[in-house]
Amino acid sequence: MHSLSVILPAYNEERVIATTVRDALDRMEKWGLDFEVIVVNDGSSDRTAAIVAEIAVSHPQVRLVNHPVNQGYGAALVSGFTAASKSLTFFMDSDGQFSIDELQHFFAYIDAYDSVIGYRIKRQDTWMRKLNAWGWKRLVGLVLDVHARDIDCAFKLLRTEFLRQNPLETRGAMISAELLYKLRRSGCAWKEVGVHHRPRLEGCATGAKPSVILRAFRELFTYARKWRSEERRVSARRYSAISKSGSTVDSTM
Repeated sequence: MHSLSVILPAYNEERVIATTVRDALDRMEKWGLDFEVIVVNDGSSDRTAAIVAEIAVSHPQVRLVNHPVNQGYGAALVSGFTAASKSLTFFMDSDGQFSIDELQHFFAYIDAYDSVIGYRIKRQDTWMRKLNAWGWKRLVGLVLDVHARDIDCAFKLLRTEFLRQNPLETRGAMISAELLYKLRRSGCAWKEVGVHHRPRLEGCATGAKPSVILRAFRELFTYARKWRSEERRVSARRYSAISKSGSTVDSTM
């Protein structure tokens, strides 16, 4: 009963992007959904954009969003979210480490929850990346009071209306933490579902680059201060409104 926008951020994924897009097309058509597949090419220097453009010629459900230069993972997701036109939005990495087949299990929960987020079963990454993820998870929990089994798992199903009402502000690897923070701040509930994680066979991972990590730390502390300030202002307005309401009641007694 829902329509679906599939967002696939891609950076130098020419070896796997055709398989990823065609798998998405096959599954959506098999499931009989009203859907679109939006590939956000984040300034790739290879043939990623050209390959997607070729597929789009014969498959009008496929849309290509191009960043002339690399802007970061979060920026790619935000461009995809902005372009999404269906009632639900799903995003998944394009590198072949997830199977879109597992999205079918998420549909059973989306009417009862505001979002369904995946966590990686037996994460297929190096021990260093796993260690970084463990530390990042605890830091985000401490700073933002956001707690999930796998914050950065790139396999999430959301309501598009939520994304319209709560535009995301970060543009790097901090984006998933911000997304969960804004879900929590809005009083939204999410369901965590395990998804299988496969080894990367093609391309090169960029999530562990020092520049990516430093940007995530910078955005975390910068926006945490901003959001705490916003929460204090909201709390002050609510307290003022309650106080005024109480005063009005007292004056009429």
